[in-house]
Amino acid sequence: MPEVDARTRPVTPAPADADLPIVGECTLAAVFQRRVERSPRREAYREFDTATNAWRSIAWQAAGARVRRFAQALDVAGVERGARIAVLLPNGFDAVCADQGALARACVPVPMHALDNPASIAYILADSQAALLFAATDTQWHAIAAEGVALPQLRSVVVQRCEAAADDAAGPAVLLLDEWLAAGDASAPVPAGEPAGPQDLAAIVYTSGTTGKPKGVMLTHANVVANVEGVLGRVVPRGDDLLLSFLPLSHTFERTAGYYLPIAVGCCVAFARSTALLPQDMLAVRPTVLVSVPRIYERVHAQMLARVVGSAWRAAALRLAIAVGWRRFQRAQRAVPTGGAGELLDDLLWPLLDKVAGAPLRAGFGGRLRLAVSGGAALSTTIARCFLGLGVPIVQGYGMTETAPVVAANALDDNDPATVGRALANVEVRIGELQELQVRGASVMRGYLNRPEDTARAFVDGWLRTGDQAAIEGGRIRILGRIKEIIVTATGEKIAPADVELAILDDALFEQAFVFGEGRPFIACIVVLGDAPWRALARSLELDPAAAGSLRNPAAVDAALRRIGELTRAFPRYGQPRKVALTLAPWTPENSLMTPTLKLKRHNLEAHFADTIAALYAR
Repeated sequence: MPEVDARTRPVTPAPADADLPIVGECTLAAVFQRRVERSPRREAYREFDTATNAWRSIAWQAAGARVRRFAQALDVAGVERGARIAVLLPNGFDAVCADQGALARACVPVPMHALDNPASIAYILADSQAALLFAATDTQWHAIAAEGVALPQLRSVVVQRCEAAADDAAGPAVLLLDEWLAAGDASAPVPAGEPAGPQDLAAIVYTSGTTGKPKGVMLTHANVVANVEGVLGRVVPRGDDLLLSFLPLSHTFERTAGYYLPIAVGCCVAFARSTALLPQDMLAVRPTVLVSVPRIYERVHAQMLARVVGSAWRAAALRLAIAVGWRRFQRAQRAVPTGGAGELLDDLLWPLLDKVAGAPLRAGFGGRLRLAVSGGAALSTTIARCFLGLGVPIVQGYGMTETAPVVAANALDDNDPATVGRALANVEVRIGELQELQVRGASVMRGYLNRPEDTARAFVDGWLRTGDQAAIEGGRIRILGRIKEIIVTATGEKIAPADVELAILDDALFEQAFVFGEGRPFIACIVVLGDAPWRALARSLELDPAAAGSLRNPAAVDAALRRIGELTRAFPRYGQPRKVALTLAPWTPENSLMTPTLKLKRHNLEAHFADTIAALYAR
């Protein structure tokens, strides 16, 4: 792979316009090509090389050369304009090149989550009529093929590495990536066809979905370019920023905010090795920009609270640091009056409090973070205030796959964490029936692939129905909950489960929470306990934390329920869980209990815990 060592990057001056964001281009391929031309020697990507056990750096010029190799190989493979190119690769430089190579030839990338189950992948390949599949291994492909789904359009499968013996079974040819690229290099150049236009598809992104089959959202080049330019008016990375990417590139939030936006501004993207190794990669890469979902911030918050368990003075110092830091943040935002003895006292206390609580938190993110973005789901106001108070500059936004995806966002200098900020300049919003937030603008999708009826239902009078209830106050959007996720109990009371779950997660004891009660006489929940807080609680109750029966012990259950009662006391009585079940087994995308962006799959959780739920209501 063409590369340059990160420690010895060329320092040849870049063109005068290298630091300017690229705007005004009509397609994503044009944006990428312009970036390569503007800043050829700057670092574009960084990823970990397991062969050398070190991070390696790729300059924009080298990235452009590698993308041309992918495009040439697609030409030689006879892939036609508009063909669907499925990309089932982990985040990394190859995934970028597969995507950009397809865009360069006016093909349509179909990004898929590398950890999705074979049945779901087979469905997407069939529904999109993919002509070529990029996968990590041949073993992965064999598992997909074993589902028995007819894939008549799929001509070849290109894999990064082979793990199994040669397979002579009928079906598409399985080719090693290096050999596939070499065949393209050795062939005479094929004249490039007509380039993509702004109304051509730039991707078919399948919604991960909390229920049912995923839908293929058709996004055009114009949709995505408009969204990138809209985001640039609100949250602007710099050319010298370093972004750590770990959310799956199959998700539109990461594709726009963590992939296309950095191309437009010319900053470097480092690909994390895995979510499990994210803490180590934070320290190694020391990013200045982080794009994440709330679950990651919730984990960091829980770990921070767990470290002060058992130490009254440390817990008190943390609470004081958050309170003082939050007041300082509000003054900086001009949300409260400045001046007075209170401000002077806060300024005097802050250096010591920051040393005790703020600096260690920021150090865990690498110590250089100047922008942390949260999206994909609601971020707890408690966690946002904690992070902002301790100097982690977190901004929350809102969007959906169907809007490419950003609709609204806070800005560093206009930041109200209780809201998702203001609509982007090129996006219109309104409140429709049932307090539904509705959206109109250039970034709104063309529709759902092969689903004209679903597409028609998604719009009303030309406005996209988001399915989210919201209020618009002083230009800021406050999300109230999902219309479809509102629980209606047997007594007719309505409650938004996500709000209750967020409240429960403010306690470090609870790492995950699932609230339910549709058609039931009361609300109940199942919670995943943090390991260290659970051990501390179990010991205080004279229970063996390693014994499975301890999680069902009435003393442990009652203690957890009392804490949940305190956390949800602001809710109406009918919105407070009356019963709880405890577990230590986390819910993950791998066990199909969460989406790739770490949202709860509620129907899957209901099925998985069917016996537990039945027992809670039988008592």
